[in-house]
Amino acid sequence: MKPTSKKPREDKETERLHPDTKKSILAISLFGIGLILILSSIGKAGPVGETTYSWLSKVFGIGYHILPTIFIIVAVSLLFSKERRFLGITLIGIVIVIAAGLGLLDIITPGKAGFAGNVLGSLEVPFGYAASIVITATIAIGGLLTALNKPFRLTMPSFLKRKEKEEDEVPEPKIIMPGEAIEKEEIKDEKEEPAAPEEKEDKEKETPIKTSGGEKVKIKKFKNYVAPPFDMLVTATEKPGAGDLRANANIIKRTLESFGIQVEMGEITIGPKVTRYTLKPAEGVKLARITALNQDLALALAAHPIRIEAPIPGKSLVGIEIPNKTASIVRLGNMITYGEFLNSGQLGFPLGRDVGGDPIMGRIDKMPHLLIAGATGSGKSIAIHSLIVSLLFKNSPETLKLVLIDPKRVELSIYEGIPHLVTSVVNENKKAIGVLKWAIQEMERRYETLLKAGARDIGSYNGKQKDEIMPYLVIVIDELADLMASYGREVEGSIVRLAQMARATGIHLVVSTQRPSVEVITGLIKANITSRVALQVASQVDSRTILDMAGAEKLLGGGDMLFVSGELSKPKRIQGAYISDEEISNIVDFIIDNNPVSESIDEETEATIEKSSSNSRGIEEYIENDDAGDDDELFDEAVKIVSEAGKASASLLQRRLRIGYARAARLLDIMESRGLIGPGEGAKPRDVFITKDNGETAEY
Repeated sequence: MKPTSKKPREDKETERLHPDTKKSILAISLFGIGLILILSSIGKAGPVGETTYSWLSKVFGIGYHILPTIFIIVAVSLLFSKERRFLGITLIGIVIVIAAGLGLLDIITPGKAGFAGNVLGSLEVPFGYAASIVITATIAIGGLLTALNKPFRLTMPSFLKRKEKEEDEVPEPKIIMPGEAIEKEEIKDEKEEPAAPEEKEDKEKETPIKTSGGEKVKIKKFKNYVAPPFDMLVTATEKPGAGDLRANANIIKRTLESFGIQVEMGEITIGPKVTRYTLKPAEGVKLARITALNQDLALALAAHPIRIEAPIPGKSLVGIEIPNKTASIVRLGNMITYGEFLNSGQLGFPLGRDVGGDPIMGRIDKMPHLLIAGATGSGKSIAIHSLIVSLLFKNSPETLKLVLIDPKRVELSIYEGIPHLVTSVVNENKKAIGVLKWAIQEMERRYETLLKAGARDIGSYNGKQKDEIMPYLVIVIDELADLMASYGREVEGSIVRLAQMARATGIHLVVSTQRPSVEVITGLIKANITSRVALQVASQVDSRTILDMAGAEKLLGGGDMLFVSGELSKPKRIQGAYISDEEISNIVDFIIDNNPVSESIDEETEATIEKSSSNSRGIEEYIENDDAGDDDELFDEAVKIVSEAGKASASLLQRRLRIGYARAARLLDIMESRGLIGPGEGAKPRDVFITKDNGETAEY
């Protein structure tokens, strides 16, 4: 038994030898054999050396000296080479060089290459002297290149070189620094005191501002609205700390090569929160092999979590995203003065910066609805605040109306009193249902208006009716999970109806939740809201619920997000724009102080919302009014059936009364509450306490 138990252990230890160790052993062995052959030729290797030399000299003749020469050359090449070698191919190359060399010697010096040379030099008979030399020399050079594993290249003279750009050639690794923040040109900020309503001009004004691209973009000033100035937002810039970029690139390359994956490193892009290292794998390497090494790369780089994007959309490269040592904050104040934001339409807003530090803008009217989901503290509320504040900079109450639903009562209440609100900030779930029903009625009313005007959508309508434009309506729900828990069916139906039909009328939804489960983000909601933002989540299951793919569980939090829309084939990683509570408060106070609140539609809208709310009934009311169903018209008949049968079950009532399970179970609950039947005990039948006298059911 002992030999049997030792053999597998010995085989296992042999398999554990590192490929570089095997290469070193072969190199030292070849070097030693070469030295022994040299010592044998000069009589310094003892009797064994003399015997070896005399025998080999007869076989190889003067070609004997090829053996130690090629052995030593290959040994030195193996010791100095950092590349992985296939040792079997190296040995084959040595044999080819020796054989071709002996044949070449026999052709040049007949009879002096020994017996082996005489055999291998027989190529001269069919090919002649010159051709046989070319053939044997070609084979010898090929064998030498095989043994050394070295390519042979000719460089073009400098005066013949031309600039050639090959599409498949990866550029030399270069470092791309994050996009520089905008340095706003000193605008002649006169900080004029807001004029009284009667003193304001009837026409809109336009103020030029210089953007990041150097171009001048005109900012509108509305006739009935004083927008907050841009300098109310903080524009401080910070540089991220990415660590030793070259060292990390070398670690990535060496780690992949240790698993047999040859890659060429590409450019390095430094973003606000992560740095992306790009690489191009060798031909024939499956991308699944690289993505499977996620944990091994994280261990080698001492970084967690890392994200592998294979391939990068639009490029034949693989991206490895590593967290920065020090993250930088993307300020909303730096984002809103980009030309892309100012030219992105009325509903444009900055999402943040991508991995390369470039600004990413979104347009609600193009999305046309947005879902934001992530764990607590991942940055959902800040993303909503950035969106709302961005819209307040670009829209007057005549062009934009807001409906804010905040079941948490503390996030969106800060906007109470701004003139853009259709109604006060909604904090009650019952009123939220009324608001959603009002929005559906408003959508239908707008469709009738568009039909009468012969307009296809709100854009074409406003183009024709410049005197009375139809404002956009953005409905923001800060916590969907709480509404779904109370009014699940009604909330889902209203959201799906608006998401399907409201785009053309200028009504758009922005929905947020911190519980990304299938009970909250249902299949119908996902099917109709294709633009989604996934912030950091706890598990891969939550990521798949939001994005239909993994990835959000590897985000870093603090506004780090994955954005997917109908225009993007794969999720795009973005660091969201940040705005502080103090900035929000200052902007809201400025708007309230300088703009009167319009009350023209408040009474009518509030009445409609209250009427819609009164018709809604949530689960809490069903629980509170538990006896509301006691007067079921089938109750008397159900009691009679139970008393006659002497047993009580939902299936019995379903068959006899031809009703559904829910109603049958409800009738049993009422009987139990009145003491007519006993409680259910699993598979046991319920006790029946109803007695019959002379065929009549006892009173109950």
